[in-house]
Amino acid sequence: MLTDKRFHHYSLTSLPKDLASGLIVGVIAIPLGMAFAIASGVKPEYGIYTTIVAGILISLFGGSKYQIGGPTGAFIPILFGIVMTYGYENLLIAGFMAGIILVLMGVFRLGSLIKYIPRPVTIGFTAGIAVTIFTGQIASFLGLEGIKRHEEFIKNIQEIFITLNTTNIYSILTAAICLGTIIVTPKIAPKVPGPLIGLIVSTLVATLIFPNHVATIGTAYGQIPSTLPSLHIPEINMEIIIKLIKPAFIIAMLGGIESLLSAVVADGMTNSRHNSNKELVGQGIANMVTPLFGGIPATGALARTATNIKNGAVSPLSGIIHGVVVLLVLVFFAQYASYIPLASMAPILMVVAWNMSERKVFAHILKTKSTDALVLVVTFLLTVFVDLTTAVQVGLVMSAILFVKRMSDIMITAKALPNYEAKRKKVETGMVSDTHDCPQISIFNIEGPLFFGAALTFEETIMSTINYKPKILLLRMGKVPFMDTTGEANLARIVHHFSKNGIVIISGLNPQPEAVLKKTGLYDTIGNEHFFTHTGEAIQFALAQINKNKCQGCKHFAFKECQALSGSEAVESSKQKLRALSNEAKELIN
Repeated sequence: MLTDKRFHHYSLTSLPKDLASGLIVGVIAIPLGMAFAIASGVKPEYGIYTTIVAGILISLFGGSKYQIGGPTGAFIPILFGIVMTYGYENLLIAGFMAGIILVLMGVFRLGSLIKYIPRPVTIGFTAGIAVTIFTGQIASFLGLEGIKRHEEFIKNIQEIFITLNTTNIYSILTAAICLGTIIVTPKIAPKVPGPLIGLIVSTLVATLIFPNHVATIGTAYGQIPSTLPSLHIPEINMEIIIKLIKPAFIIAMLGGIESLLSAVVADGMTNSRHNSNKELVGQGIANMVTPLFGGIPATGALARTATNIKNGAVSPLSGIIHGVVVLLVLVFFAQYASYIPLASMAPILMVVAWNMSERKVFAHILKTKSTDALVLVVTFLLTVFVDLTTAVQVGLVMSAILFVKRMSDIMITAKALPNYEAKRKKVETGMVSDTHDCPQISIFNIEGPLFFGAALTFEETIMSTINYKPKILLLRMGKVPFMDTTGEANLARIVHHFSKNGIVIISGLNPQPEAVLKKTGLYDTIGNEHFFTHTGEAIQFALAQINKNKCQGCKHFAFKECQALSGSEAVESSKQKLRALSNEAKELIN
């Protein structure tokens, strides 16, 4: 293990720091593990098993020095929906399959792709999950009886109002004590875990002052075993795989996103750098093994990872110690967990939801009143009122469409010469003026990515603005950083059209568009001699081509348009225009 890069420069002096941080995080993880499991629709001990097994394995095989893995709040709506639809046993199989997917994602080096998910989408669904978690704890906070849990947000809210008459004042008092303790403890003793102190204080109050008046873990779920369950390999067949592939994929994607986001935050706090692909492999291994011991899906836990760092963690050993601490607590103190009131678990999750809501970032994006704000709101609302899968899918599609639209708006195809409109309005436009615009040479400036979203506009602009038949079409493409095959196809049509009566020349072509043209063969069709580094060189070439072909109507220049002019005026006009162009070309080259 010490050959791992994450343990470089590790020494015995670092061990006490890892022991201290691992102990603190382990103690914090105990109430959270149980709370997340209960909120996910399974027994509290399954959350403990997940904290132990996944916590150790993620630290052993992951790609971050400081990552703490285990059950998280982000998974609650997903896991609850799977339990309601498929049952607990199938949740374990879906988690195992998700582990395989995560390992494959890491092996095929897909970790870096996660960073391309737009921030409004991640903030939107994270805030939506926070709302779902918070409202899901209202019933336990109030001690409501006979309430039925649903997947749909609206139905859960309706259930609260329907059973509001069963409110238990003792549950409210217990939850309030726990909540108050959680809030006050960090102010008095910053190093002491507030959730654990809140859980202990509220449990003692409920047990000693008003016993049997509040539902507890024992009355709801029975005694928590004091050992890990024996290894159990689930039966998997093709029918089950097909049925569970969608929920497994959702677990894998959400787990990958959450773990890598947590690792990125850890990097920012410590000036370190994680290995994203190795992190996915570690997450995958943990999620493949954890279900064999009855545990639910796990991922990197941002709050616990941050706590780990703040308490002086030096290496992944702190994460391993955190899992061992939870195991020891399970073995020696599991019998006391049955006394914990369910009302004490509610404020713990409410605080988790509040902290993960990203409310400040949410408000900041809204203030921009941009398309990002629209994506944020839509993703948030769909997460709350529909489901996470739909929210992410719609958010990503919207982001992609709006991105294409923005890139299309950036694409500019402007006629530089000849510009009869500018001439008519007496407007100076760079190379174009009343004294030099050449009808035999048509020049266009192309700016922005030439891709499927802008390619048609690019073609239509050039085709629609040339009503005559110039001998030379010069495309200035120095500001085209990217071209896809759609852009190449539209350019090919332009080349085909203008090659019938003249030639197409291109200046300033960048490496990526050049590579595309060479691969498709359009580069050879245009001709290597028709590509130039500088516009000035291209104009000189164009002038040379025009001078090669003289017509009877003009003594010096072969303009068909000159035939419509009269005598010496036509010749002199043509001389002046080409002389101005030639001088312009020399200036561009210099």
